[in-house]
Amino acid sequence: MAANNRRMSGKKGAQVGSGGQRRRGLEGKGPTPPAEMRKGHKKNRIAGAKSKDATRRPPPRGRGGKGTSEMVVGRNSVVEALREGVPAITLYVQQFIDNDERVREALQLAAERGGIHLMEAPRPELDRMTNGLNHQGLVLQVPPYEYAHPEDLATQAHDQGEEPLIVALDGVTDPRNLGAVVRSVSAFGGHGVVVPERRAAGMTAGAWKTSAGAAARTPVARATNLTRALEAYKKAGITVVGLAADGEAEIGELDALAGPVVIVVGSEGKGLSRLVGETCDFRVRIPMPGGTESLNAGVAAGIVLYEATRRRA
Repeated sequence: MAANNRRMSGKKGAQVGSGGQRRRGLEGKGPTPPAEMRKGHKKNRIAGAKSKDATRRPPPRGRGGKGTSEMVVGRNSVVEALREGVPAITLYVQQFIDNDERVREALQLAAERGGIHLMEAPRPELDRMTNGLNHQGLVLQVPPYEYAHPEDLATQAHDQGEEPLIVALDGVTDPRNLGAVVRSVSAFGGHGVVVPERRAAGMTAGAWKTSAGAAARTPVARATNLTRALEAYKKAGITVVGLAADGEAEIGELDALAGPVVIVVGSEGKGLSRLVGETCDFRVRIPMPGGTESLNAGVAAGIVLYEATRRRA
């Protein structure tokens, strides 16, 4: 019997405590991961390269992008900006400033509006901030303007159950003209203004002031390429109408103004650029029996917007 036991003890077999290990071995390692996650696989190397490339690229910008922060300097300019509701972050006041009527009004307006930080700063610091401009002890910091995307203007109109009525500016470089156009678009129930990203006026403090508060209600969109933005509008079923002194028809003859339309206004001197003019579905003129050669952008846009609104009534 002892010999038999010795023979049995020499056999290979399950050892005490090995059952759990064998059970886990039978369970396997789960489903095979996709190729992109398997180290050493070709698709894993490609996915890793794409991930590294994405980290090198700059983050995407907002749909319409942002402008740059701006400084309004001088007592009269600061008071006028605060009166007109120009957005502001901080009002800087020079230390030991002569407290005249304009300074007191600026401080009162900033306090009444709320949300504007009041900061006291020495004169050298204000000189540095304004690059040596004659700030007279008052500097107002205006935040960057949040531009919309051209598509947003048409989307807003459709969401309101209305036909899009948009104004695009081609080569208009005076911020006051931009502000006047924004004001006209707001007055006639338009849905926004489109400006090119380069060589064009942006929503500065001057544009805000000229808009007389309308900029808070009417969006301004910025297009990287105005011609492509107009082509996108055309594909969306919106008629593009350009204003030109040598237009083929007068505005009163154009039935398209009653439907979805983008009105393109050029600069007072040069008018529409060649590519923009060729992109327009129609080029129309404003009759001027008085013999004036051209109108500024704000006046021209207001006339056509009135005609469009009259036809839609």
